[in-house]
Amino acid sequence: MENKIFTNNDAFLALNEIKSLNYSNLEIQNLNSQLLVLVKDLLIKNSRLSRKKHFKNPLNYFGRKCFSQTDEDGITLEIIRRLKIKNGNYAEFGVGNGLENNTLILSTLGWKGFWVGCQDLCFKHMNTEKFFYNKKWINLKNIIEITKESMNNLCIDKLDLISLDLDGNDYYFLEEFLNNNIFPKVFIVEYNAKFFPPIEFIIDYDENHKWTGDDYFGASLTSLEKLFKKFDYKLVCCNAHTGANAYFVKRKYINKFKDIPNQIDQIYMEPNYELTSKHGHFPSPKVIEKIFKTKIHD
Repeated sequence: MENKIFTNNDAFLALNEIKSLNYSNLEIQNLNSQLLVLVKDLLIKNSRLSRKKHFKNPLNYFGRKCFSQTDEDGITLEIIRRLKIKNGNYAEFGVGNGLENNTLILSTLGWKGFWVGCQDLCFKHMNTEKFFYNKKWINLKNIIEITKESMNNLCIDKLDLISLDLDGNDYYFLEEFLNNNIFPKVFIVEYNAKFFPPIEFIIDYDENHKWTGDDYFGASLTSLEKLFKKFDYKLVCCNAHTGANAYFVKRKYINKFKDIPNQIDQIYMEPNYELTSKHGHFPSPKVIEKIFKTKIHD
């Protein structure tokens, strides 16, 4: 059977159909609440199916969620599969409370790495030879020191992947990494998708910047691409579900991405932030605790 794409109008008609039945007001309220959650999930799923029809980038077909905000995990795994990285090293800057981020999936595969952020993690953890959490406020003065300190704690000589999502000064931190010869094979970085190519936009550096939920954050995809191009990186993907994260790979590996479009317009994804709501069951801290306690066998 062909998948039907449900629309907002379908949801409205469904709600009216329920209201026309002979239920009490309380029963209708409960049904409405449940149906709204269901309909929203259907809209999320069908929005992705609709967007998928227009994908020009083959990497987007691999998008899947496990621990990432939306479809980033699947894209990440396909990229590292192409690069043939096993038991690699990662760093992530800006992990929230630890339940939803871009590198937790790598920990499940036996990678070694560290997180840096200013929030308390919501699960029990210990700093081990495989994982280290550095709770610090990040600025241009300390980001390189924090990175090298964390790498030393884990006996890491080089990083294979860096994820950066700090809702603000990301461009300047990326520039600092690159100017200090920190060149992972893969960067995952947040971009401000409001500013579509060829618009260039970068917020002013502010050590105390805190995102307030508006559109003043980060940098446009064009600005990020220009920065990375100077250091021999190639844009290979933007996640399709939300249009929030971009992937840059060292150009020397570009032969593994011959199917990827060359034009930024064919890789750029528009913002779709409203779809970052419920996706499956809610995450549990116990799952994360188990991941970091489990020994991975080669």
